[in-house]
Amino acid sequence: MHDLPLLRDLVILVAVAIPVVIVTQRLRVPAVVGFLLTGMAIGPHGLGLIGEGEAVAGLAEMGAVLLLFVVGLELSLSRIMRMGRAVVQGGGLQVFVTLLAVAVLATALGVPVRRAVFFGALVALSSTAIVLKVYGDRGELDTPHGRVVVGILLFQDLCVVPLMVLVPILAGTATGAGAAGRAVLVSLVVVGVLVVGGRVAVPWLLQRVVGLRNRELFTLTVLCLGLAAAYLTSSFGLSLALGAFLAGLVISESEYGLQALSDVLPFRDAFGGIFFTSVGMLLDLSAAAEGPLVVLGAATGVVLLKAAVASGVVRTLARGLDVSVMSGLGLAQVGEFSFVLASVGVPLGLFGPGEYQLFLAASVLSMLAAPFAITVARPVAERLCRVTGAQPVEILAHEEPAVAALEDHVIIVGYGLNGRSLARALTAAGIPFVVLEQNGHAVQSARAEQVPIYFGDGTRPEVLERVGLGRARVVVYAIASPNEERRGVAVARHLNPSARIVVRTRYVAAVEELMRLGADEVVPEEFETSLEIFSRVLRRYGVSGDTIRREVEAARRDHYEMFRGASLGRAAARPSAPPTSA
Repeated sequence: MHDLPLLRDLVILVAVAIPVVIVTQRLRVPAVVGFLLTGMAIGPHGLGLIGEGEAVAGLAEMGAVLLLFVVGLELSLSRIMRMGRAVVQGGGLQVFVTLLAVAVLATALGVPVRRAVFFGALVALSSTAIVLKVYGDRGELDTPHGRVVVGILLFQDLCVVPLMVLVPILAGTATGAGAAGRAVLVSLVVVGVLVVGGRVAVPWLLQRVVGLRNRELFTLTVLCLGLAAAYLTSSFGLSLALGAFLAGLVISESEYGLQALSDVLPFRDAFGGIFFTSVGMLLDLSAAAEGPLVVLGAATGVVLLKAAVASGVVRTLARGLDVSVMSGLGLAQVGEFSFVLASVGVPLGLFGPGEYQLFLAASVLSMLAAPFAITVARPVAERLCRVTGAQPVEILAHEEPAVAALEDHVIIVGYGLNGRSLARALTAAGIPFVVLEQNGHAVQSARAEQVPIYFGDGTRPEVLERVGLGRARVVVYAIASPNEERRGVAVARHLNPSARIVVRTRYVAAVEELMRLGADEVVPEEFETSLEIFSRVLRRYGVSGDTIRREVEAARRDHYEMFRGASLGRAAARPSAPPTSA
């Protein structure tokens, strides 16, 4: 009978992970947390179902390679350039200030400077996997704080490359200034060859592979490129994962990046699960139990420090206090790639006795707390705004009379594409309006164009009152967050029962609840997009414009019929709207 301990360990790992991940999904907790808990349960420091983790650790290292390969495929340098300031200024300041703050604190506690800087690098990174999962489930990716957090996370992902180059230097494997300089030079040359050479060779190679019309060959070639780049960097003393990341980044910039990403994603999920489970297996619960207050204090300190630094950084991006606090709490955990950096630092001796276990325990706790920190972020932000007296809307002194004089006007919440289009139409028609937006730069740009726009959260009663909600005829919510849409509709309806509330939402499924909360008209993008699609298809087949218009109106009438009765019932129960001003 064949003795395959690795296969046995994998069977146990997957068998235990399945129910744990199911439970975490029911609890709306990211799967990463489930994998960490699985490792803690079955590892040598838990139930001992897997006593020797060397083979699984090898697979975990391969999982880290594939994780970074896919992160490189998911990143887009052009997308990063479009996000601009939020990425470069926000991400750069967040990483630098966090690293510096942790290094200073560690040095004050007697930690050598090089190790202190290494600890700062570990803490500076946040969990892209957890944050994007929780924000996606809560519909907050397109909110003001969601966009800022995504930009900072993108910069952190890019920082993995220089940080991996930095780790061997901090470990002192290259002694002396000359040796350190040579190490940096070698790293830069290797990275440069991979990036510059890859941008020329990879598209050329993939183009010829695609010409063979063999899907399996394309997938094998993509994986070969990632693994070959990993081997190349490791042969020069750099990290395996660094080469994989660079290969993914190069492929993503080619026209074949999307297909490569779809081919590799299943491998990422499988090996990523093994990687995070192996991290949980490394955590010695008995060691953590010997100093629970130290572990709890370290985790709490990390969360508070990262939240404070990130909140301050977001304030420099001209965001309000509430957006800054919510962004800070969203980034207040240690990231998955901190474990990758730690795995590089362990064999280089960058951890002192007991420090590695303390890092693992505090990091896992911060990741477990992340979903709950994001959940309470808005109430905490609103409480801080009340306590500090922060103004939720910025109206200059000379603008106060103009706001007070508004009557029978339209309030537009959100100045994205829909908000701008509506504002232009109202301006052309001579209808008074005011815009509320939480993006400080958008507010500044719009004010330069003489648009009556103010910085403020259109879901908060004090903000809506400042722009004359009680005298407004129409309120339009043109934002992309389901939670904020619902909250805004409820608040606006409570403050002005006679106002006409129009909401643009993403999905048809949100229509019924928004109308129940008080919306008069809800325009779901999902449905309207379907009308546009079938209109274009019919036009392509030569169907007349009149016929297309009849079909569109029939579809729209049938779709909204179910909501019309409730809408008319609410309208009849409310006071009539004030007459239009002459």
